[in-house]
Amino acid sequence: MDKRVLLIGNGKSFMVNAIVRGLEKENYVVDSIGSDPETIKTLENKPKIYILYLGDMTKDDSKLFAYLNEAIDAERFMLYLIGNKEELTLALSFISKEKVQETYLRPLDVKLLAEHLDAVLEYSSVDETLRKKILIVDDDGAMLRMMRTWLSVKYHVYMASSGKIALSFLAQNDVDLILLDYEMPVMSGPDVLREIRNTERIKDMPVIFLTAKDDKESVMKVVSLKPEKYLLKSMPKEKLTGAIDDFFVTHSSRKL
Repeated sequence: MDKRVLLIGNGKSFMVNAIVRGLEKENYVVDSIGSDPETIKTLENKPKIYILYLGDMTKDDSKLFAYLNEAIDAERFMLYLIGNKEELTLALSFISKEKVQETYLRPLDVKLLAEHLDAVLEYSSVDETLRKKILIVDDDGAMLRMMRTWLSVKYHVYMASSGKIALSFLAQNDVDLILLDYEMPVMSGPDVLREIRNTERIKDMPVIFLTAKDDKESVMKVVSLKPEKYLLKSMPKEKLTGAIDDFFVTHSSRKL
């Protein structure tokens, strides 16, 4: 595993040094750098994990926040934020929440952070050909980006912003799971699932509804289409991603 991280913070503060020492004890190689975005841009062979320590950062660091918000899409690194409530609120006013892997309140338990990073790197080291493929279908761009951030640690994630785009994608590509929004314009989630079930090549693809609708009537409307699960967007991250992990465990055991 490539246990390198880029730690971004203002100066060599006590806490920055403590994080460096703590991660080094857990066998991480830590590149510590200041908050100048121009300096970060020039770095070569950057690690895939960025840790932003927000202590002593203010609105004057908005250029850094804006840079990270843009760069994360192009460079596809995983971003972790450490700070108190006010610092996190400030950073998240510039950095889209759905692009952040995790946030940690100060004082930081460095050992817990290292355990989380170990889990991420363990999944990242899995042979790419063995990763499950998930298609997320949702007309909400922020939801698509957030789910991609959450799930791309373990899975290959594809995104479609409408039912029509999803069906066009599925006509040419196989996936192991479809996460399908219920309410979408033009073609609703149930309409998409109905089309999937009526198309011979993809009729058996597993579908999980991911929706804000929690009323019994909506659930009953799609029971006959046999979705695998019905998950709410309001679920906490751990519960939502855990339900998807559980699906693959259960689905794999059925095939044995």
